[in-house]
Amino acid sequence: MKFGIMTSKIDEIGYITHAENLGYSHCWVTDSPMLRSNCWAVLALAANATRNMQIGTGVNVPGIRQAPVTANGIATINRLAPGRCFISLGTGNTAARTLGQRPMKLKEFEEYIRVVKALLKGEEVEYLYAEESHKIQFQMLEHSFIDIQHQIKLYIAGFGPKAQQIAGDLGDGLISGIPRGGDVSTMIQNVRLGAQNKGHNLAPHFETAVLANVILLEPGETILSERVLTEVGPAVLTGLHYLVSQHLESGDDPPDYAMGIWSQYLQWINSFPSDVRHQRLHASHYSLLDLEEAQFLDVDLIKGSCLIGSASEIIEQVKSLETKGLGQIILYPPLNRQYRMIEDFADKIMPHC
Repeated sequence: MKFGIMTSKIDEIGYITHAENLGYSHCWVTDSPMLRSNCWAVLALAANATRNMQIGTGVNVPGIRQAPVTANGIATINRLAPGRCFISLGTGNTAARTLGQRPMKLKEFEEYIRVVKALLKGEEVEYLYAEESHKIQFQMLEHSFIDIQHQIKLYIAGFGPKAQQIAGDLGDGLISGIPRGGDVSTMIQNVRLGAQNKGHNLAPHFETAVLANVILLEPGETILSERVLTEVGPAVLTGLHYLVSQHLESGDDPPDYAMGIWSQYLQWINSFPSDVRHQRLHASHYSLLDLEEAQFLDVDLIKGSCLIGSASEIIEQVKSLETKGLGQIILYPPLNRQYRMIEDFADKIMPHC
C-alpha cells in the first residue's frame, strides 16, 4: 500500500518535504482558485524541494482552464521533476461550485481528457475551442521548455460509476474517496467495466487511490471527543458539503449516515442568501473546524465518513482495503493538525501495511 498527502499552501513546502521524509510516496496538490494557493506554483516549489516523491494535481478542474493549458502546466513541472509527476482530472466539485458553477458534464469531460492525454503523449490532436476546430500539438520540444519524454501518469477522479468507468477507459489510475466513491470492490469493478466496454484492458499498473478520513482513537476516547472533532471534523463536514451540493443540484437523497442531521443542516444552509450560499457551504473546506457547523457532527455522520479505531484496528481496515484492490490512501488533515496527524499515521500505521 502506498500513502500520500493532499495539500495546497504555498508557504508550507516544508510540510511536503516532511511527509516525504516520513515515507509518504505521493503529494496531491489541490486546484481550487477561490480557496487555495495556485497549484502550479506549489508544485514548482515542491519539485525543487523533494527528491523521490511523486507530485501532481489532486485534482485539476477542466471548467477553469483550457485542456492545452492544463497539459502544459504539468509538463512544465515534469521538466523540474522528470518522471516524478502525475496529473489528475475531475469534473469539478469545490473548485467549480465556489465559482457558482456546476461540475462539467461527462461528455465534455471525456473530450477534455482526450486532448490532455494526447498532448502529453506527444501526439497531434484535434482541439475544439469557441466552435472552431484545429489540429494542435506541443512544439519546440527540442528546447526543453516542457518534458513529455518522461511519462506523466493520468488519474481520473470519480465518485460515481460513470466517472469511474471513464477512468478505466482513459486513465492510468482512479482517484476517489471513502465513502463518497462507494466500496473499493465496486470501484474496481467499475474501472474494469469501463475498459472492457471500450474493448481493451486497464492501463498497465493501473492504480486506485482514495482520499480517506482516519481517526486513531486513544484508549478510552469517544468519537465525539474534542480532539476527534478538531482533527476529522473539517473533512467530515467537507463530505457533507458534497452531499448537500448534489442534493441541491440534482435532488440526490443523502446516505443513511447523514440522515440524523440532514433536515437541520438544509434548514441552516438555506438560511443564507442564494447568491452567496455556495460560498458559505465551502468556507471551511478541509482547513479548519467551523464552530457554527460543528453542531451537525454526530456519531453516525462521523462513523459513516471515516476509518475509525485503535492503531491495530486501523491497520486491519487498511489491509482489507488493499486486499480489495486499493493501491493508495491519501490523507488531508486540517491546517492546525497536519504535522501531528501525518506523523502519528506514519509511526503507528504505515510500517505495518
